[in-house]
Order: sequence, then structure tokens, then C-alpha cells
Amino acid sequence: MLVEKNGYYISTNKDLLDRNVIFSFLDKESYWANDIPYEYVDRFINGSFCFGVFKGNPTETEPNQVGFARVVSDGVTFAYLADVFILPEHRQLGLSKWLMDEIMNDRELSTVRVFMLGTKDAHSLYRKYGFEVIDNSKNRFMAILKDNLYREMKNKL
Repeated sequence: MLVEKNGYYISTNKDLLDRNVIFSFLDKESYWANDIPYEYVDRFINGSFCFGVFKGNPTETEPNQVGFARVVSDGVTFAYLADVFILPEHRQLGLSKWLMDEIMNDRELSTVRVFMLGTKDAHSLYRKYGFEVIDNSKNRFMAILKDNLYREMKNKL
């Protein structure tokens, strides 16, 4: 999939992803994956549906990645949205909404029955796409949350 708009484009082609940009943002700027090992980024890209946001022309030899999101899914009934970001200098342009539009309308995810995510601060964005806080899930959903796992692992080394 490749769609263009206002000098940007979104692609699901993993070969275009700049793993260094993704790693750098997650490791240094995200609240959810600080100190993540580069190897983990490489592994999760290989095992996920990925959406890259790029500035410029898709025919350029060097894509300029400005955003990213991935979906961990069986491709049929369950999906988990993770690692959604737009680099700070490209925010306030509607790119996160456009990225979410493309994810939620992706043909390969159209049969997903349970779509989950975790966020501390972007509830208003995700509510626009039908996500709801699941505290009232009638005790159906459970989770194990290991905040700061990568930092703790790093400190043990």
C-alpha cells in the first residue's frame, strides 16, 4: 500500500523503513520504549504489519521517514496497535490522523474483531476511531504490564 498527500506518503513496504529513525525515537523520545535494544526493534518490525510515514516523493532513492506505526496481529481476528509516532517537527499537520485513517481502513485488518492499544496521552485521537477505555470490559480483558522493562534490563547488564 502506498498513498500520497500534501508532500507526504504512507507505505506498508518494510524495505522503506528507516530502522535507525524508529529506534532513535523509541529509545530516546517515547515514554513506552525507552532503552529498547535495537535488536528488538528489528525483530518487531519483521513480525508486524508496519506503516511508515515519509516526507517527499515515493520515487526518491532515500525515503525521509517522519512517522511510524505497527500492528501486531494474526491478520484475521485480533490486533494490537503499537509504537505510533510522528517526529516532533512534523506534528500539527494532521499526519497522525491520516496514519490512523490508513491503518483503520487497511484491507488486511478489515476482519479484526478485537483491536487494542495502550496510551497515556492520546485518548482523544484514538476515540475518533472507535477505541474505548476497557476498564468497563466486564472483567473480560486482562493484561500483564511491565513498564520500564527495557531500562531495568539495561541496568542489570
